[in-house]
Amino acid sequence: MELWELTAGDLARAIAGGEVSARDVVDAHIARIERCNPAINAIVLPRFDEARSEAAEADRKRAAGEPLGPLGGVPITVKECLDVAGMAATFGLPSRVHDVATADDAYVARLRAAGAIVVGKTNLSQLMIYIESDNPLYGRSNNPWNLDRTPGGSSGGEGAAIAAGFAPVGFGTDIGGSIRVPAAFNGIFGLKATTGRMPDPSRVPVFRGQKTITSECGPFARTTADLALAFEIANGGRAPAVLPPRPLFDYPSVDVRRLRIGYYERLGSFAPAPAVARAAREAAAAFEAMGATVVPFDPPHPDQARDLFFGILSADGGKDAIAATASDPKDPRVAELLQIVSRPRSQLALLERVLPLVGEKSIAELVRNYGHTDTHHYWKLVEAVDAYRTLFSVAMDRADGGPLDLIVCPPCGLPALRHGRSREVLTAGTYAPLYNLLGYPAGVVPFTRVRADEELGRKPSRGDRVERGAFETEVGSAGLPIGVQIAGRPWREHEILAAMAALERVARERGDFPTTPVTPHGS
Repeated sequence: MELWELTAGDLARAIAGGEVSARDVVDAHIARIERCNPAINAIVLPRFDEARSEAAEADRKRAAGEPLGPLGGVPITVKECLDVAGMAATFGLPSRVHDVATADDAYVARLRAAGAIVVGKTNLSQLMIYIESDNPLYGRSNNPWNLDRTPGGSSGGEGAAIAAGFAPVGFGTDIGGSIRVPAAFNGIFGLKATTGRMPDPSRVPVFRGQKTITSECGPFARTTADLALAFEIANGGRAPAVLPPRPLFDYPSVDVRRLRIGYYERLGSFAPAPAVARAAREAAAAFEAMGATVVPFDPPHPDQARDLFFGILSADGGKDAIAATASDPKDPRVAELLQIVSRPRSQLALLERVLPLVGEKSIAELVRNYGHTDTHHYWKLVEAVDAYRTLFSVAMDRADGGPLDLIVCPPCGLPALRHGRSREVLTAGTYAPLYNLLGYPAGVVPFTRVRADEELGRKPSRGDRVERGAFETEVGSAGLPIGVQIAGRPWREHEILAAMAALERVARERGDFPTTPVTPHGS
């Protein structure tokens, strides 16, 4: 295997043992980036000279007998919004190119203290709003499995970078699926932390004052073991000295056979693609074959959860985002969304009534959540979120077979979208935001690929743009990776990781497990 194909754990052990130098490892990953990144555009801020210098220092330490740390000499990538000392964090806004960070964000600092070497920062959607990674500053990122498809967003550059072998580990943020959707689209692993464990420290000028649904950080990797290693380091260790305490338990000690797991294939009004439904169904069957208790689970009122998510995040009428982009060109998806959510409620109410008459039922369901910009309405939404969280917890407690530990389900209703389709297929991504609304941890395991006979899962629609976009996404999707989402109770990430590891073993033995593309398809 090439050095860029190895896991973070294998690289760290090889460097510590003197089998390979940190400089050779970093150079191999830089060569991989230089070869493939022009087609993918995942790395938008390279850090090659600094990375080579840090690799040389790691080699000096090893030669002197000094400890290197659990990621000593291992290359990593970081989402552009997170601070790395000496680099900008723009969120896709050209006006912020000179906003250079003077210090690392806390999680970046922990990873670097463990010996990791940042080789670059990765692309994202402007203001981290859409599940694509495209913006007026850095341009569009492409999916390494198919350059005509998006790697997702908003951490899509990270997803593409890890899938393409630019680094074995990456780090991103997630407020509505921004880690899990790119993980699913690119055939890699991703984990979003419990709300409050790894709060997003990025200085993005949107959602900063909104604390009901918060962005959380988490890692990307190509194996569960690497994902768990990066997650523990970013957490500050197993038992970091912080208040409130956030211990992380030992995931290999979890007996998956003793877990009680609920599963569902469909969430709310948006029907999943055939491959997406099959992956969730087969994952549930795999857990059952292991000896776990597996039962069907119907999340309570999923469309209400969707409405609460969009209602909370649009409660300011887009004012923060409009102010943040006042002096910048707007991404077309961002511009369209802000044009809608900033309209008075009276106009939106009329639009809500008209849209179904022209076949746009799906969009009408979203529009009804916009335009309520008064404090009283926001407080009512917050109360409703609290009530929904209680309702969901009770539903897990009262599931058939006893209280559930985990839930297995799709992370997104579709495989990787064609470029530009996220403005249409908004509800396909609401499979992931449910767990942001709840504050639960959730991870994604690459599990299978779309089969040729699964490309036509729905009829073409002339009126409903969501269904039309979904149909066009499914056509030509054969071969794209499909992931499975595993969600768990708050602070129980170790159970999720244990289940991810178990499912990874099954997926690799099946023969259709997504593997790193040797070269970007279509390049």
